[in-house]
Amino acid sequence: MTTQATLNIRPEPDREMQNIADYVGFYEINSDEALDTAAYSLMDAVGCALLALRFPECARMLGPCVPGMIVPNGTRIPGTSYILDPVKGALDIGAMIRWLDYNDTWLAAEWGHPSDNLGGILAVADYVSQRNLAAGKAPLSMDDVLTYMIKAHEIQGVMALENSFNRVGLDHVVLVKLATAAVATRLLGGSRDQIVNAISLVWVDGQSLRTYRHAPNTGPRKSWAAGDATSRGVQLALMAVAGEAGYPSALSAKGWGFYDVSFRGGKFSFPRNYGSYVMENVLFKVAFPAEFHAQTAVECALTLHPQVNGRLDQIDFIVISTQESAVRIISKTGPLYNSADRDHCLQYMTAIGLIFGELTADHYGDKVAGDPRIDKLREKMEVVEEPRYSRDYLNPDKRSIANAVQVFFKDGKCTERVEVEYPIGHRRRRQEALPQLVQKCRNNLATCLAADRAEAFIELCLDRPRLAATPVNEFMEMLTI
Repeated sequence: MTTQATLNIRPEPDREMQNIADYVGFYEINSDEALDTAAYSLMDAVGCALLALRFPECARMLGPCVPGMIVPNGTRIPGTSYILDPVKGALDIGAMIRWLDYNDTWLAAEWGHPSDNLGGILAVADYVSQRNLAAGKAPLSMDDVLTYMIKAHEIQGVMALENSFNRVGLDHVVLVKLATAAVATRLLGGSRDQIVNAISLVWVDGQSLRTYRHAPNTGPRKSWAAGDATSRGVQLALMAVAGEAGYPSALSAKGWGFYDVSFRGGKFSFPRNYGSYVMENVLFKVAFPAEFHAQTAVECALTLHPQVNGRLDQIDFIVISTQESAVRIISKTGPLYNSADRDHCLQYMTAIGLIFGELTADHYGDKVAGDPRIDKLREKMEVVEEPRYSRDYLNPDKRSIANAVQVFFKDGKCTERVEVEYPIGHRRRRQEALPQLVQKCRNNLATCLAADRAEAFIELCLDRPRLAATPVNEFMEMLTI
């Protein structure tokens, strides 16, 4: 009896991996809009990170894995005195940025938060800059940070346009790991081949399940999952630069590649080439920290607050019209067990807006959640999909995130049906949003930095030429306590 041996000839790397490596290594960013937006994204993400330090659940995750560990030329962690290796530094910065669900967002077939990659980018850039200075070389500049922010946003966002990882049970943070690994390899001085190797290591790596984002298991891991992913991307980049081999058909290998094992045999679809589209169209969370599919619902609720204030006990039912994605991922009934559960509940966030006329991070805590009016309103809510909202959500010329809310009273009367199609952080409302985004950052920085230091930081971020010329190590020193 004879069996056929497997032909052991390595193919060329999968084209999908080569395209990313070519983009990271050779594409020149020449979009002023993308560069300006990157500076705002950077400023916003740092503000979100410092605000997160107010919350003990986040603060206790920070610091060296082994107490007392000293890391020469290590990564500085904003708002703290920690100096860490770049892998743990990426985890800490990434977790801080994402903790309150308040940094920028991208919504398509897959969703996510592209500035999550800044955890890895800042950690590596600070480490490389200090290493260079110790060797008598020039540090990296913040222009490098802005450039690779744009590229990380683009990799994550273009991959998300038509490729739904959530529908195969995988969490979107796989795209954070992918984008960080690619740009971190380049920041570390890696070659094109080493970028391909790092990307291949991402695809053969284990990927996070979405278990911690959905009922009945929603929990705090969703607040540090992106930090974990950007940290793993840095680790794989360091390995690739040190000479770790890659796996050329990590995606396409029959039976053993990512497509067959984890993507139900499908292949990635790319409706556009990599450029600067994602940064130019990224969504900012300006008015309140809420999962982005609910942002416009909360805005509707704030508009309706004066009409229902003092009449909550007279409400018969409430109708929330929304997109299919919101119905699938954040519409939930029953008990809400923690802050992470609440900030991923469309009904909870809408109820807070109707009752209080505002929504802050503190509204997700146990103290506010104990208010019996919240669950009484939740029980009266009906969530329905509006097909037009679902279509416009995926329309590349619109990318709307629409919601409508209407309140019906026991006496047969009702409020107007308030509809908001584009949240204030959308590109179509960008000019309206920017002054509020700056004030949001100012408020966030004030929780950690003295007023003069906070203002100096904001002024630097708003002066892009000066920001771009600033050495990374000096930028990070501005944020060190």
